[in-house]
Amino acid sequence: MGEDRALATKFAAILPQLNERQRRLVLAAEARALGRGGVTRVARAAGVTRPTIHAALHELEQPAPAARRARRVGGGRKRQRDRDPTLLSDLEALIDPQTRGDPMSPLRWTCKSTRQLALALQGQGHSVSPRLVARLLHELEYSLQAPRKTREGGRHPDRDAQFRYLNEQVTAALRQGLPVVSVDAKKKELVGAFKNGGQEWQPQGQPEEVNVHDFVDKQVGKAIPYGIYDVGRNAGWVNVGQDHDTAQFAVESLRRWWHLVGQDTYPQADRLLICADGGGSNGTRVRLWKVALQALADETGLQVTVCHLPPGTSKWNKIEHRLFAYISMNWRGRPLTSHEVIVELIGATTTRTGLTVQAVRDTGTYPTKIKVTAAELAAVRLTPHPFHGEWNYTIAPVSPPDEV
Repeated sequence: MGEDRALATKFAAILPQLNERQRRLVLAAEARALGRGGVTRVARAAGVTRPTIHAALHELEQPAPAARRARRVGGGRKRQRDRDPTLLSDLEALIDPQTRGDPMSPLRWTCKSTRQLALALQGQGHSVSPRLVARLLHELEYSLQAPRKTREGGRHPDRDAQFRYLNEQVTAALRQGLPVVSVDAKKKELVGAFKNGGQEWQPQGQPEEVNVHDFVDKQVGKAIPYGIYDVGRNAGWVNVGQDHDTAQFAVESLRRWWHLVGQDTYPQADRLLICADGGGSNGTRVRLWKVALQALADETGLQVTVCHLPPGTSKWNKIEHRLFAYISMNWRGRPLTSHEVIVELIGATTTRTGLTVQAVRDTGTYPTKIKVTAAELAAVRLTPHPFHGEWNYTIAPVSPPDEV
């Protein structure tokens, strides 16, 4: 885009000094020098049609004619935008009716394609075509763009303070050689011959064939990857379930990670720090999450500290961009035909910065709608931290009998 703007600036300085034929030849020479796509770029930057450039290219190949009178300045057909002074303003009003035009614009609730825009402008008395609309939009510096996820919802006043507190907890734990993990459930994946986003290399004309419709195979169900990212070791561990993403499933994933990896990696650890989102199966308000963590603490003898990310910042969780992003890149374009295939693809994920990943399959069942009574919640040995105890808390294991 910047190169096209520089080209337009160049033409604006040179073309007014030339006669009509000289202008055509300069544009043709520039298009030829640019190579593929040069005709389009030159036409856009100079505000002329592509057929004009093609004709000039043909003219450039012909021998120079005898001297003849050039068309007088200002001769030839006027551009539509010059003959129709309200064309550009009416077009901008259609593109952005909320800020520039009538909120009852006919295109307020429809796809703003060049065809629809041309039809709407024709309805207002303008003589335009979809191609002309496209050219005018480029002149107005519009381009096709997809929506971008940037809005996080309401911003909590203590958001930054919570991030600082969480960072202090993580830094202190890592300095002491304690395990620090970031946890979350990746989105559920269809299992079977379904299209998966992305592309991979295949023999030409032989793409992987998948189902036309994405109807869930009830016999196979979906895959639910629950990830545990070890911040200190840059290592991932994923428990691939097939039932429900519940608090029991989340804690069972942590339990499996500890018994298979954690306790051998951190044999001297007496504490575990968990960084988690504020919602989902490991949310701040999920009673079953806290009760299940108490059972994990009692079983392992670990003091379990949980620091939740502040509301509306789940995408900032380290596991999202340190683990899940690379898993998605590793299996892009490949149908996830079975749970075994998913486990193998996750386990094969690596990065140049040293990420390693292990994955296991979980065939257990995790029922939903389990009620936790007030008495069960009160039995949890939970100590809220002084700063936002609803986000930061430690669950201590039950003392052994000889210590009571």
